[in-house]
Amino acid sequence: MTSNSGDDLPTVGSLDELCDLVAARHLYVRWSTGPAKDLQSENSTDELTGGPMPGLSVNCLVAEDWWGDRPLRLWVARRLYDYSHLRWDKEGEVRPWVLTGDEVARGPDNEPLVCNVRPVGWIGLQVIDEAKDEVGKAAGQDGQWGPMRR
Repeated sequence: MTSNSGDDLPTVGSLDELCDLVAARHLYVRWSTGPAKDLQSENSTDELTGGPMPGLSVNCLVAEDWWGDRPLRLWVARRLYDYSHLRWDKEGEVRPWVLTGDEVARGPDNEPLVCNVRPVGWIGLQVIDEAKDEVGKAAGQDGQWGPMRR
């Protein structure tokens, strides 16, 4: 990881580097303006109802058991790519960052909600490009696969 100027968090610079981190720890990704704001309350809000949720909405980067011996690289790439639209759909300077924390509940989209968040680092935008390429290769680049949108 390289240091990110202006932030005290390092930046993950490649998909392989992120996979190495995921292989060693139970990590989540969050798309937001960053931990400085998120950790002020450690609560997300349900966008449909406006109701507060008891933790930050995240996505788990650890592969599920059913994934078997398929490549971790593809799993992590898909987890990033599926939510990459949030970078443009949300207000503010939304970026992905990696964290650990304690899962306390599930949100309305069945996403984990975590508390006791410990930031690990930013995910460089070049990693998102790598994830897009990896998912494109797996999908045969037929244009039928895109990020999830709500």
